[in-house]
Amino acid sequence: MGNMKEIHSRMKSVKDIMKITNAMYLISSSKLKKAKKKLADTEPYFEMLQATIYDILMRTPHTEETFFNTRKDIKPENRKTGYLVVTADKGLAGAYNHKVINKAEEEMAKTPNNSLYVVGQVGRHYFVRHGVKVDQEFLYTAQDPNMFRAQRISETLIELFRNEEIDDVYIIYTKMLSSLRSEVECLQVLPMHRKWFERKKAGYQHAVFEPSPEQVMDYLVPNYLKGLIFGFLVEAFSSEQNARMIAMEAATSSAKDMLKDLNLQYNRARQAAITQEITEIVSGAKSLKK
Repeated sequence: MGNMKEIHSRMKSVKDIMKITNAMYLISSSKLKKAKKKLADTEPYFEMLQATIYDILMRTPHTEETFFNTRKDIKPENRKTGYLVVTADKGLAGAYNHKVINKAEEEMAKTPNNSLYVVGQVGRHYFVRHGVKVDQEFLYTAQDPNMFRAQRISETLIELFRNEEIDDVYIIYTKMLSSLRSEVECLQVLPMHRKWFERKKAGYQHAVFEPSPEQVMDYLVPNYLKGLIFGFLVEAFSSEQNARMIAMEAATSSAKDMLKDLNLQYNRARQAAITQEITEIVSGAKSLKK
């Protein structure tokens, strides 16, 4: 009887866990839909910015622009590289955080002079625990990516780049390829390269940029970078939610299998108890007849 009580208690615990995993799955699903809509709503504006930047680059090919300065005179061993690493604030998302951190360590091993900027508490805790200096962290950004937070990050990176505190800026984030597959990417965001804009068609046949192409670019490029970073943050957030949905679905499936086994064990224990009780009654009846 004691065994039956123990099995029944375990079954109750598994059912409670299933309620939690189902709830987390639904929450992540809702967050994923909202994030995708938020990104889709802002895409037309930043696509227009990209087209306008292309117009300027095409019509002023010899313009010296701060954000396109690759600083070729600096030797590779002397270049200062900044990495913006996007992790999550929470776990229970499968190998999502582990893959991002592994990619960051792999990329940072290639460059001698690194600066590290972290989005997400999981990444921050990991690097601090392993003695890696975090130059700046952006709190609460992972769980709620928005334009204001993207602007704060882009302004920080632009200031560091302009002041020549860093020569190259990379972002390491997770790109969602499909509902079943995601991939960690390391992309350069500064300095920008003209080839990034080559595929866009010119929006105007004749254009004059006032007060000057350089000043127009000084306004457009920071806004475009803000849009890029916002897109990366939302993409990473979507990947995190998708990874959590997959993890919770797997956990629910495992819980169902466990519940099935426990139910079988409970029925066997119950049948054994009934059989034992019948045996005792029959034995008692026989002894009374004697």
